[in-house]
Amino acid sequence: MAICLHRVTCDCDVRRKRTYDLKNEHCVVTGGSSGIGLAIAIQSAKMGANVTIIARSKARLQAAKDDISTVIKNSQQKVLTFSVDLSKDPNLKDIVKEAEDNSGPITMLINCAGTSICHRFEETPIEEFRRMLDINFLGSINMTQAVLPYMKERNFGRIGFVSSIAGLVGIYGYSAYSGSKYAILGAAEALQMEVQSHNISVTVSFPPDTDTPGYAEELKDKPIETVRISESAGLFSAKDVAIKTLDDILNKKFMSSVGFEGLLLCYAFSCMKPSGSFLEVIIQ
Repeated sequence: MAICLHRVTCDCDVRRKRTYDLKNEHCVVTGGSSGIGLAIAIQSAKMGANVTIIARSKARLQAAKDDISTVIKNSQQKVLTFSVDLSKDPNLKDIVKEAEDNSGPITMLINCAGTSICHRFEETPIEEFRRMLDINFLGSINMTQAVLPYMKERNFGRIGFVSSIAGLVGIYGYSAYSGSKYAILGAAEALQMEVQSHNISVTVSFPPDTDTPGYAEELKDKPIETVRISESAGLFSAKDVAIKTLDDILNKKFMSSVGFEGLLLCYAFSCMKPSGSFLEVIIQ
């Protein structure tokens, strides 16, 4: 039985149930060993998909594979893992081919791999700006470039990018992180224009603070000003973010938000962004 996901409508916050079955589909999730990426991989497996997760830590990948394997719907589903540095590995096309040979055509790519730092601008070394761009931006670009030719050849695919609320509006202490997440939005918007004629949809998710291992690590030296700003939006679970993100990807929404504040920010910054309906255009 497929999972029922819930979707916040843009007009009156009414929730409508939709049922999805991803049997025979193949979902690749970068950053799939923990946090939002792992939660998305688990939800995809629950919905019947073959799942491939990509991350750097082999130990975390194995633990994540064990977690995913406990929720699969049938014994034919496959769970693959690859230990890769997405910002540097030159063999991503080989990995994509191996994944497809084992688990079938990749129908959905969700770029979740990322990290964050939170320091005042003048206290942030230039190396940290480069690191944020390498991991958060170029890692997603490299993986998408490796998968896209296969999707275009089949004239079908879904591509998701996980940005951040800080990728919509600059926040105190997040100059390096926000810069890398803003870059995702610009690239994704241009990509959507290029691939829509190939029946490929692009979605960018803008999650708020989410209860993940990365968030816990970030809290250790976060400036007090940033802590106070973040408190207003609350803290969401990785599962809730994963369910909403998946729902919006499957419904081909370009901008995906979680929570009321995230919804308002998406519409506030939606000028010239792709829209999925005439109603969205009116609200924007």
